Amino acid sequence: MTTSDVAVMYDVMLSVPGMNEKNVKVDLKISKTQILLLSQAIRQGVKQETGMVKDLLSVLPKESSTELCEIADDFLQKAGLAELYQKLQGFPGK
Repeated sequence: MTTSDVAVMYDVMLSVPGMNEKNVKVDLKISKTQILLLSQAIRQGVKQETGMVKDLLSVLPKESSTELCEIADDFLQKAGLAELYQKLQGFPGK
């Protein structure tokens, strides 16, 4: 699948009625380890210069990347892991 094919596919999926709803409640029961990994995956995906996540973000409004990072921050905050995450980011080699 080419990049333009992926962009068209995501554009079609995002045009489905109801996809722009702002308030969707999601009740997750996951471990703190999974929250750390999910938060890191979100941030790394947003930073990527190529690939599927970049293709998806290219058809979304510009603020989508910021919103995803805010969701990751919210996960960390609710799990009591925000301070730990910040300290982990300070390790050499990051």
